[in-house]
Amino acid sequence: MSPELTALALATLLQIAQIALFAVLGNRELGVKYALSARDQGRVLSGYAARAQRAMNNHFESLSLFAIAAIICHLSQASSHITALAGWAYLGSRILYVPAYIFALTPWRTIFWVIGLGAICTLLGAALL
Repeated sequence: MSPELTALALATLLQIAQIALFAVLGNRELGVKYALSARDQGRVLSGYAARAQRAMNNHFESLSLFAIAAIICHLSQASSHITALAGWAYLGSRILYVPAYIFALTPWRTIFWVIGLGAICTLLGAALL
């Protein structure tokens, strides 16, 4: 498997971990009874649970772009040391993004987001050149 696809697989596992983290924090705040209900009555999360939800949603958006870029890079046989580094940079930045978002670490959250986006652009650029 190419390094880009390995990073994609691990980034997908990170997404699953973020879903679990959000579930734990959300259940702690809203209670298991509400979590098991049909949730007809909306509730608003706050603090860590709300930030975990936003970080999780942001990764869903980012992961779709990274998946496209990694697959295009792999299928076009554009894999190189630079694209491998970009794949690992994406994964590392997204791992660091989670605590930076949850603990409101300014400006680190934005810095990690920009690194991830730059890695995606690097993969796409390599495939297009």
